[in-house]
Amino acid sequence: MAEGGFHEFVRELFEGLGPVQIKRMFGGAGGYADGVMFLLLGDNTIYIKADDALKAELAEVGSGPFVWEPRSGPRAGEKVDLGYWRLPESALDDPDEAVEWGRKALAVAKAKAAAKPKKKKSNRA
Repeated sequence: MAEGGFHEFVRELFEGLGPVQIKRMFGGAGGYADGVMFLLLGDNTIYIKADDALKAELAEVGSGPFVWEPRSGPRAGEKVDLGYWRLPESALDDPDEAVEWGRKALAVAKAKAAAKPKKKKSNRA
């Protein structure tokens, strides 16, 4: 599936959540709703943001993590778990199921964003 077609498929699959924006990044893209990234798209595969509880649910249905392996830099060759797990296959043909997983992933992403310390604004004049 061409990238544009895949991105449109993802927006339609998750439209029950409201508007989903797709932004390109590195070799893939991120899916955003309510200002937070809750999807990672790469190689025509959808990954959802997951915490430990959601990872356990996803593992029960045969899903697995997205693992990034940098080719260069200080972490070259290291396997890095970015906290995104593959959307279950059954959800690809069932928008209601996809939205159910998407809601859980969005809640995880929002909780993680809320837990991050706010950046201080510089007082430079």
